[in-house]
Amino acid sequence: MANNIHISYDLHNPGKNYDALIDAIKKISGKWAKIHYSFWYVKTPLTSAQVRDALVPHLDKNDSLYVVDAKNNMAS
Repeated sequence: MANNIHISYDLHNPGKNYDALIDAIKKISGKWAKIHYSFWYVKTPLTSAQVRDALVPHLDKNDSLYVVDAKNNMAS
């Protein structure tokens, strides 16, 4: 079953490693679309928690990440 995952992030100084985070989003199994600069849609069998766990290693401690499964009304 595929989930409709929305991903939003805000990267702060220092670091701002957008390339690593964007590559990680694209590597999540499933189809993806970049909606806005820091807002993505991914259709994937992964849960919102699994997506979050895949992306967190690419963030600094002061960055923000918002992951929502719009199909199942779950946020992680």
